[in-house]
Amino acid sequence: MKNSFKVLIAEETSEFSACTAEMYEEKGIEAQFCEKDGSKVIEMIEKFRPDVVLMDMFMSNLDGVGVMRSVKNNGDHTKTIFVIISSFDSSMLEKEALSAGAAYYVIKPFRAADLLDRISELITCCSENSDKTGGEIYSIDRDLEITITDILHQIGVPAHIKGYHYLRDSIIMSVKRPEIINAVTKELYPSVAQKHDTTPSRVERAIRHAIEVAWDRGDVDVLNSYFGYTIHNSRGKPTNSEFIAMISDRLRLRKRLSA
Repeated sequence: MKNSFKVLIAEETSEFSACTAEMYEEKGIEAQFCEKDGSKVIEMIEKFRPDVVLMDMFMSNLDGVGVMRSVKNNGDHTKTIFVIISSFDSSMLEKEALSAGAAYYVIKPFRAADLLDRISELITCCSENSDKTGGEIYSIDRDLEITITDILHQIGVPAHIKGYHYLRDSIIMSVKRPEIINAVTKELYPSVAQKHDTTPSRVERAIRHAIEVAWDRGDVDVLNSYFGYTIHNSRGKPTNSEFIAMISDRLRLRKRLSA
């Protein structure tokens, strides 16, 4: 089993309690549940000393922002990663949560298993102790941009949706820096978000929507040529990182063959 890390979950979503012990173990998670109460969360942070705190934006006694500020002022848990859950798709609330120290802002509804995957990515990225910032500016190769644009058109991603532009920039970054695909949440989304003056979670959602649209409307033969194994194995559409990785890997291979 991979090295485990502690996650404090202050959320009433039944999906989390429905996740099996095997699932938590597989993802390297030692889970501890807590009441949806800000004061209780702070107490549990002191007792459990979690690596990650997953909590609702709005709780009894103290909200998520208040908890993060209290922990920050205490100074003993500066490396704790906070993930905020909210029923409100509000850019103002999202920016407030991120400014207060949240690493991720999640909109309900969601699948607990998917969110646990995101948490695993976050802790992995942070444990690598990278000094690189998410706001690195990437130069754009015009020929590369045109090639990616053509591919997205072939696959069936509509040019008028935000996810189209976010996907193109994400693929460009992944071609130029292959290792960034292993830090999608920590580096890739924040980099694209900074360029477009938005938030990382909005970038993620827009890319996911773009892939869903392509999967519903795209040319099956073209999709099969890029993501054949996904279609044949009935796995459904690729994840954001799979989609970006597959396209960028093909472009890097094409570049090597033409060199």
